[in-house]
Amino acid sequence: MVPSMLRAYDFGGKTVAVTGGGGVLCGELCRALAGCDANVVILDRDVGLAENALATLSGSKGRHRALFVDVLDTAAIETAAQTILADHGRIDGLINGAGGNHPEATTSADRGFFDIPADVLHYVQSLNLQGTILPSQVFGRVMAKQKQGVILNISSMSAFRPLTRIVAYSAAKAAVSNFTQWLAVHLAQEYSPNLRVNAIAPGFFLTEQNRFLLTDKETAALTARGNKIIEHTPMARFGKPEDLVGAALWLLSPASEFVTGIVVPIDGGFSAYGGV
Repeated sequence: MVPSMLRAYDFGGKTVAVTGGGGVLCGELCRALAGCDANVVILDRDVGLAENALATLSGSKGRHRALFVDVLDTAAIETAAQTILADHGRIDGLINGAGGNHPEATTSADRGFFDIPADVLHYVQSLNLQGTILPSQVFGRVMAKQKQGVILNISSMSAFRPLTRIVAYSAAKAAVSNFTQWLAVHLAQEYSPNLRVNAIAPGFFLTEQNRFLLTDKETAALTARGNKIIEHTPMARFGKPEDLVGAALWLLSPASEFVTGIVVPIDGGFSAYGGV
């Protein structure tokens, strides 16, 4: 029998870990999960940001915690996973939200593609791809032993249509989408069909990383790049953090129990628009 939608979105007793949980977008996902009574564990290398996000979860029924994690440090990830298991006994979901770009990995009038330092390229690629793979190894092993669990990766619109200037980020997010499909097949075939892996691909959301690429710092007016994005977004606006919630909860919940290996654009129609 198909579960009722209310029951499908009841995360009471479920424990979900969120890397990058101190950020703008993943912080909103943490609040949404807490609102559905999940136990939310906010993982971030900036403990201050994680604690700030944790403070916004007050009043929900779940038991929440903020922990330090560097997603490029397997030992730190394993320590966090063991702490969560000691607290809750199991791990039902993982959101791989840690990622981002680096200013020196962005081309500009002063920095061409040929001038981007190799170590900066490596950093961006590692943060986004390895920062998704390594937590998936550690938390995925726990879920494989349970024979049940859900991993939700954060890809990007730039994985569908590589954006100008952000070469390393676009390439890394395309790899995240590919890895999502690979891991979905691997876990279902090798361990349990009740292990699912999907991704969401946000379009253009104003965050602390891109705000002043898309809007003027002094006037808040759109920059030329910001205008170009809005012109190619049929819904004619940037995304709001809460716009990610519906798809994320669906992919983490039993309502999508026959869905694995997909990447869902949340982009206001950007990926559908041909510009004409």
